[in-house]
Amino acid sequence: MSDDRMRGDKLLCEVFKSPRLEEMYLYVDKREGFCRVPEPLLERFGKPQPAMTLILSPGKPMGRAQAADVMAAIREKGFYLQMPPAKEEYMLDLYRTPTQARY
Repeated sequence: MSDDRMRGDKLLCEVFKSPRLEEMYLYVDKREGFCRVPEPLLERFGKPQPAMTLILSPGKPMGRAQAADVMAAIREKGFYLQMPPAKEEYMLDLYRTPTQARY
């Protein structure tokens, strides 16, 4: 896109969560919606569930990504996909290990 909202330092963004995979989120330009999101991605993502609307700016603090990277992806591809965090192997080992209560 070539309009001013794609060049500015702020972007009105809508965030959707996946009903299929916990902690998977899809960020899109609120005004564009899903028009540039590939159909195969939407099929795997499941029916998007609205999570929040926010204004992104390059310095905005975010949990798992840099706002500037999210903005760049939305501007270039039409979306940003946030995958769930990787599970730490040692946490899986703790889950698998039987525990005994000590009294």
